Amino acid sequence: MIQKTNAARLLDAAGISYTLVEYQVDEEHLDASHVAAQLGEDIDCVFKTLVLKGDRNGLFVCVIPGSLEVDLKVAAQISGNKSCEMIHVKELLPYTGYIRGGCSPIGMKKQFPTFIHESALLCDKIYISAGVRGLQICISPQDLFDYVGATVYPI
Repeated sequence: MIQKTNAARLLDAAGISYTLVEYQVDEEHLDASHVAAQLGEDIDCVFKTLVLKGDRNGLFVCVIPGSLEVDLKVAAQISGNKSCEMIHVKELLPYTGYIRGGCSPIGMKKQFPTFIHESALLCDKIYISAGVRGLQICISPQDLFDYVGATVYPI
């Protein structure tokens, strides 16, 4: 039986429909392309959660398709910053409660401004981390937008 994560429990409490999907973890390949291959899903519907730090407004989250890299200029602009950078991997756990390869936009220690790539709306369902390596949440993109209070952003 799949152990429910904090992210899954939060969705349950909010009455949001989702499915938990397990996959084989490869410590050498924590990237979204590995996850998509394991799930047998299109990489453009498997999203990664990135935490960035802006020069003006502090931490924020970008949720983007696994096939893309974050555009730091666009990320800074949409978040009201002049510049931004990815936080260091060692800062991820203290700031979010999650580790690399298991960072979910749902259930972080604090709710940071969240920006989800507009292409999510092209998918019937998207996959995001459930908060641990080896487990994804399959969810309606609109439900995710609504739950985390996300802003849609273009590339």
